Formats: sequence, C-alpha cells, structure tokens
Amino acid sequence: MSRQSCLIAIDQGTTSTRAILFDSDGRRLAVAQRELPQIFPTPGWVEHDAEQIWRDVVATVRDAMTAADVTADRVAAIGIANQRETTLLWERDTGRPLANAIVWQDRRTADYCDELRRAGLQDTVQERTGLLIDPYFSGSKIAWILDNVEGARAAAERGALAFGTIDSWLLWKLTGGVLHATDATNAARTMLFDIQRQDWDEELRTALTIPASVLPEVRDCSGDFGATDPALFGGAIAIRGVAGDQQAATIGQACFAPGMIKSTYGTGCFVVLNTGETPVRSRNRLLTTVAYRLNGVPTYALEGSIFVAGAAVQWLRDGLGLIGSAGETERLAAGIEHAGDTVMVPAFTGLGAPYWDPHARGAILGLTRETGIAEIVYATLASVCYQTRDLLEAMTADAGAAIANLRVDGGMVENDWLCRHLAGVLDVTVERPAVTETTALGAAYLAGLSAGLFDGLPDIATRWKREAAFEPDWSEDRREAGYRKWRDAVDRVRTAT
Repeated sequence: MSRQSCLIAIDQGTTSTRAILFDSDGRRLAVAQRELPQIFPTPGWVEHDAEQIWRDVVATVRDAMTAADVTADRVAAIGIANQRETTLLWERDTGRPLANAIVWQDRRTADYCDELRRAGLQDTVQERTGLLIDPYFSGSKIAWILDNVEGARAAAERGALAFGTIDSWLLWKLTGGVLHATDATNAARTMLFDIQRQDWDEELRTALTIPASVLPEVRDCSGDFGATDPALFGGAIAIRGVAGDQQAATIGQACFAPGMIKSTYGTGCFVVLNTGETPVRSRNRLLTTVAYRLNGVPTYALEGSIFVAGAAVQWLRDGLGLIGSAGETERLAAGIEHAGDTVMVPAFTGLGAPYWDPHARGAILGLTRETGIAEIVYATLASVCYQTRDLLEAMTADAGAAIANLRVDGGMVENDWLCRHLAGVLDVTVERPAVTETTALGAAYLAGLSAGLFDGLPDIATRWKREAAFEPDWSEDRREAGYRKWRDAVDRVRTAT
C-alpha cells in the first residue's frame, strides 16, 4: 500500500455516526460507529445535539485510524457524507450552536410552509430549486430558528451567525472555524438555491427573511475543502469531498449515466434517478435535484424521498418491543406466507413523495384476532417496498422510460426477504452491490477523485461489483392486489389530496 493511499469517509447519518477507512480500490479497512440519540421534544419534532455529533465524528475517526493502524500521513483525504436538510445555526466567534439541530424529519414548520404556499411561492420554488414547499427542507427550519430562538434574528442581521447543514457544521469544526462552506448537493436541499444558476436565490431568501450573511459558500462535491486541525488526528488531513448522503450513495453505486437508478434503505428510503446535465421538472411531485457537481458542471437527478423505512423497524424494536434486533425481521417475515389484510403505513412524520402530506400520521390497518408479531413485521417491511413502487411509478412517468434494474444499498438490504419482496412488488431486477456501505464509499470516491487516486468517473465505475441479483417472480394479480391494499391504506391516513 502506497504511503498515501487510504481514504477516510465520515458518514454522519440520522441514527448513527460512522468513520470508515477504505483503500484506493474501495475495500474497507476499518470502521467505527456510534449510535446517535434522537430527541423528540414534542410530537412531530425531531432534534439532534450538534455537539454530540461533533464528538462522535472525532471519536469514530480516531477509533477507525487506530483499528487500521493508520496515521494521518497515510491518509490521502477525507470525504464527508451527511444527513441532508438537518439544520443548525451557530455563533461565528464561539462556534456554539444556538439550539439543537432540527432534523430533516421534523414537521414543526408545516403551518409556515402552508403560509408560503398560500402566498403563491410554490411555482417559484419548484422552478428555481426543483423542490416542493415542505418542512423537510432547510429553508423553513432556518426561519423558525431565527424567529423562535431569543436574539437569533438580531445576531444574524449583524453577521454573527452561520447556518449549516451537518456537512457545513463538520467542515467548520474540522478546520477550526476556518471554512464556512457546503457543496452543491446540500445547497440544493435548502429551498434557497437556484439549481440552474448554481447560486443562492435572492428572491427566495428574501421571502423567507433569511439574511445572506448566514449562508455558506457553495463548492463542487470533489475539491478543496481545507484541512483538518492538526491537533485532531495527529496531523493535518486534506478534506476533498462532500455530498449529501443520497448523492454520495449515487456516486458509490456508480450511477453515472442518465437512466441509472439507485435506492438507499436507511432511516428513510431515497430513490435517485440520474437525468444527466439537463434538469427534468417532475409532473408527479418528485424532486429535481443535483446528483453531483464536478468541475463546475452539475449533473441532475429526479429524487423520491420516503421519510420512514428502517426507522419503522427501529420503532418495532424500541417503541413496541416486538423484536430484539432488526435482524429478526427476515426470519419472522419469511415464516408466514402473507400478512393477511394487515397493512402498515409508517407516516410517523408525515408522508413524503409523491404525497407530500406533513400532517398524515401512521397506522396499522386490517388487524384481526389472528394478527401477530410476524404479520406486523411482514407488513412493515412490505410498506417499504410499496413506498418504493410509489416512487418508481412517478419516475417512470416523468422520465418516459421503464426501469428494469434497481441498485439498492443501506442496512435494510442485507435482508434477502426484503430484496426478493421488493423485486416482486416492483417487477424489476434488484441488484445488491458487493459493498453496501455505498454512502461512505461515495464520499471516499469523491475525496479520492480530488486527491488524484482515480482517473475520473469511468475509473470509479469499474470498481462497482454486484453481490446478488433478485429477479421478480410474482404474478401480476398478486402484485396489483397488494398494491391496491397499500393505496387504500394510504388514502385512509392522508389529510391532503
């Protein structure tokens, strides 16, 4: 191994923080992980302790380096992948967060978003940012903090505050307060960034009453993001890649050609379809977003966002106590032929695409005396598959072409039952890669690209390997009957049409 051939990926997610060391061929050398506690101050609100995130990042990077017996001088670069849209503001002089970070799942700004729609901003938001007005995105969260944290707006007006999604927060902390920046993929999730001009939008910023001084500089996904404070890891390490987690997974899955599609199953589920260098405006309530930006040139994507996927399994474990671990779900679901009439709609924090109903709430429908733990587990896993079908049907309509292959990743796809069920529900081939940690791998690839370890995207694409393929084997009657039950259940929990 050459002197500087290691890459460190910081994968800061919704429920955990991980650091993974990869070699230049994308092989994992070491991993360290810490679970991130969720804070629920009131129903519909979700927060994180930003200082806890920072401590966990430092600890996991150090632990991974120790496990691999790697020193700072052997690391070519660091790449960062982060939970997107999660929002915080901090004091520029002290680095102190004003409050807990507001997590992407948080629904507290639903009424404010309703006001923005009534003010006629929806068309402008969609045309310029590719997004729909929803509490999911960072813009309304920034406005909430400025209006509800004592002294925040006055401090922002005098230039004393910085806004960031988690990538910006980590860049600030890793560089010792030197760099206040983000990348184009994270900027594209704020509801404030014009994805065609690739710049902050003055009209939208003014409409949300957000001072320009709080916004970070926007850079390419692969490039110079400074270097770590030498005191953190025994020497300065260059930071060379940043992308929101779903865009990083798109890189890790080597979805570089228009028409290629991946779906990540973590806390939520996120399907991203590469549409090339021209943005495609969705007619089916999907998002038009930035897949990645390299050398100043953006590549665009259609995205469908499901707020609850793996989080539903976590709820079965921690909320209901029905299972002891996520790994039990495969055995339980495989042990029965079907869930009867039981349908689970995991709208714990509203419904994402294509419904965009922040006021919807979850439900388990069709319960009978015969319903047991296995049926509820089955219905929970099946709900992830049916939500994915919702997204793929919308994408097929927008893109005008059928989808034959879906690359999947994330912790949930280790479950063979889920992958087989997904293939049946979707009637497509489901491909699972040899490395399922594609979010971290994508961040490492972006860092390595800037550090000169790779010759370009085609070089990265040759490193993608398939571990398993799951072929659809359901009859049309079975597929459509199940989907009708799902759509009926969704209609029952929706508050908006």
